[in-house]
Amino acid sequence: MNASQEQDMKVDCGPDFVTLMWRESRPQADTSLLRLGNCFPTSFSAGEAYFYVDLTDCNFRRLVTGDALVYSNDLTYVASADSYNLAFTHPVVCAYERPKDWYATIYDPVFKTYSLGDLQFNIGLMNDDFSGPAESTRFPLGSIIPIMASVVQETHQPLLLLLEECVAATTPELYPESTMYPIISNKGCLLESVSSRSKFEPRQKSSEIRLSLQTFTFAMGEEVFIHCKLLAWDPNGLDSTKKACHFVEGHGWELLDNLAQSNLCDCCESKCKSRRQRSVASEKHGMVQKAVVGPFTITDVTS
Repeated sequence: MNASQEQDMKVDCGPDFVTLMWRESRPQADTSLLRLGNCFPTSFSAGEAYFYVDLTDCNFRRLVTGDALVYSNDLTYVASADSYNLAFTHPVVCAYERPKDWYATIYDPVFKTYSLGDLQFNIGLMNDDFSGPAESTRFPLGSIIPIMASVVQETHQPLLLLLEECVAATTPELYPESTMYPIISNKGCLLESVSSRSKFEPRQKSSEIRLSLQTFTFAMGEEVFIHCKLLAWDPNGLDSTKKACHFVEGHGWELLDNLAQSNLCDCCESKCKSRRQRSVASEKHGMVQKAVVGPFTITDVTS
């Protein structure tokens, strides 16, 4: 184990985990905007942010050199456009003696997996607390369907995963004649949240997005598939076409990733368009992948 201190950051490297404490000295800085790799703070207050994470999480990079096993990552501050505090990056490194019996872990993803370049997108139905895959694919009308999507990146800077569009259909492929039920549209607006308990859940990592979707009256008793467009994007590049918005009763449309920027959701009642002209350069900030969840069945509780 080892520990390091740099400015306002204290890092303790455990056998298979890392704790990091950041003490914020800059006025008006928002410690909730700190990220360790793609992980959000485990806890935070006005002046501190605390991370307790596994070395296999948060996109830690692993390097094996001779007898050393080195894990590295970056602590970043994601500044909003109107912030007085500038974005920054601090390196985080933990070095260990390489165990003689050490070998690389082999992962077996539980979601449907789609590869796009060096990005790997995953999506699937989850259990009630998002701790594992769904135990059933039958959901009574009015119940909640937990859905989680993620993106794994090996060489990219931290990416923010968004659900740009999702529709329900009764076929694993979409056809012009397919009967569809819109769930998310208008570049990230969760339409179902207006009239139901559907909502985006608070993020655990920037590269994951969790959706609690209340079941709806559509194709009752039949197989249902949800077709989505997943967008991996620059966390600093949110705008009215790159966002995750849901409707909160009594408050209106809210932005999942920064309540202070919820004005990006104002267009959910009309047509969401980017203020900036689309360019080839801007497209390099993200990648879009189509993905399908299901099949599952919505059952009538009265039958």
